[in-house]
Amino acid sequence: MAVAELTGTPSLYTTRTTHHRYQYYSSQLSYVSTRLSNYRRISLRPHYPRTNQNARTRCSVKEAQAPVALQTEDPKKKPECYGVFCLTYDLKAEDEIKSWKKLVNVAVSGAAGMISNHLLFKLASGEVFGPDQPIALKLLGSERSLQALEGVAMELEDSLYPLLREVSIGIDPYEVFQDAEWALLIGAKPRGPGMERADLLDINGQIFAEQGKALNAVASRNVKVVVVGNPCNTNALICMKNAPDIPAKNFHALTRLDENRAKCQLALKAGVFYDKVSNVTIWGNHSTTQVPDFLNARINGLPVKEVIKDIKWLEQEFTEKVQKRGGVLIQKWGRSSAASTAVSVVDAIKSLITPTPEGDWFSSGVYTNGNPYGVAENIVFSMPCRSNGDGDYELVKDVNFDDFLHSRIKKSEAEVLAEKRCVAHLTGEGIAVCDLPGDTMLPGEM
Repeated sequence: MAVAELTGTPSLYTTRTTHHRYQYYSSQLSYVSTRLSNYRRISLRPHYPRTNQNARTRCSVKEAQAPVALQTEDPKKKPECYGVFCLTYDLKAEDEIKSWKKLVNVAVSGAAGMISNHLLFKLASGEVFGPDQPIALKLLGSERSLQALEGVAMELEDSLYPLLREVSIGIDPYEVFQDAEWALLIGAKPRGPGMERADLLDINGQIFAEQGKALNAVASRNVKVVVVGNPCNTNALICMKNAPDIPAKNFHALTRLDENRAKCQLALKAGVFYDKVSNVTIWGNHSTTQVPDFLNARINGLPVKEVIKDIKWLEQEFTEKVQKRGGVLIQKWGRSSAASTAVSVVDAIKSLITPTPEGDWFSSGVYTNGNPYGVAENIVFSMPCRSNGDGDYELVKDVNFDDFLHSRIKKSEAEVLAEKRCVAHLTGEGIAVCDLPGDTMLPGEM
């Protein structure tokens, strides 16, 4: 074991690095392990030359030499070290290409938090992108959470997931989001005691403005962005407006947990299993103004109102249960939902990479420009979507409206528009004016 002080340029970090070397032969692994104080990359794949000549590779340590165990006379078999952590498999590149899909790069912010604690292991196991999809996880934290983030990386290492080819951690979104094809933006400041909603919008808005700029600068041009940190609709809009080179359709605000909660309540009331419930839409904002749509939902293929004839329950108890479910959970358990949120993130991704079943749809907070429902444009609003499984989606056109549904949607629309005015300084649309129509944040964010 050797300990060395490694100092890079002023823009890099000064770190104390410990090298552990294990050498195996034939199909065994060559392994070099280390820890960086601010940025760490674990590479579990052979290096292939970049096709983009303008792409930049940021290394944690300049002029790092490959250890003797990794040196070879054949330059094609010599791996590139990112920083001082390398691991390579003794496989021929052509065999690897035949048996693996192309590596997918997934960035996660708030990676040391409770939601990520459930989500990351689902991603690494193949549950999300499939059992033959290698994955690289890029984990973003803060200075305060860096040590916990190192612990997360250690647990991922120790879990021995065959599909997990690479893990990197850091506190700079311009580093962590490099080449990201999916960005799951979970990290956000929680609402503290006495904090006004306008203050929370501004504080979290600044976080998502910066992350939008970073995605615009270094992520894949077709990166798919799922915003979880609340208020997620407005945060998604801010992030999108600060990433003008990324298609606006690629930004989503997570309302899938609300949809799952609505399906659960309808299934319980009808006495059926949840898979019999379909065509459930959450309209609007991820707040207590959200609108769980029972008019278009179906149970066993029949309209909900033909199965559940208690209209008063649907309009009042069902609607309020879905809207306030998160707050009730906090009262019961003393913490906000984490595992179910992680599951809903998985569901949201799967809905975009798997063809939507015939006749069904799913909910997502998406950009409203061109929507067929009369919802105000230039906001992020939860609406019914369908996908061909290619990561893209289209809005569902064949939906019904009645006076109850329409009036509730308009109330949620008014709230989203008010939030948008409150963050105009972060979206490039002028001076912020906060005229929020009451405090309708979810109880868990108070």
